[in-house]
Amino acid sequence: MSENPVDDVTGALTGRDPAKSAVLVYILYLVGIVIPIVPIVAVVLAYMNRKDMTGWLESHSIYQIRTFWIGLLYGVIAMVLMLLLIGWLVYIAIIIWLVVRCVKGLQALQRREPIADPQTWMV
Repeated sequence: MSENPVDDVTGALTGRDPAKSAVLVYILYLVGIVIPIVPIVAVVLAYMNRKDMTGWLESHSIYQIRTFWIGLLYGVIAMVLMLLLIGWLVYIAIIIWLVVRCVKGLQALQRREPIADPQTWMV
């Protein structure tokens, strides 16, 4: 990482460093727990940088994109179940699932390892 965090973020946004872009996507997903529109930015960034993700980073790209779509599906299910008053429990489970997936991804990135099974629906 450079000494200027702004350079790190702009580098991730412009695609100069695919690993930094992957870190940024995971962080944006976590921020999305508080600000719900942010995961859309994250998945767009993941799609934009997908072609730059080669080797071990390719599994992270697949994992991040699937995290968004699976989370969206679970979120819709939770919203429907809110009518039955159990949607809040499902929503809490989704948050836990998302945090675990992001932490797992960040840890693998730090170790410079691929995600073992990027196609999984679980963690």
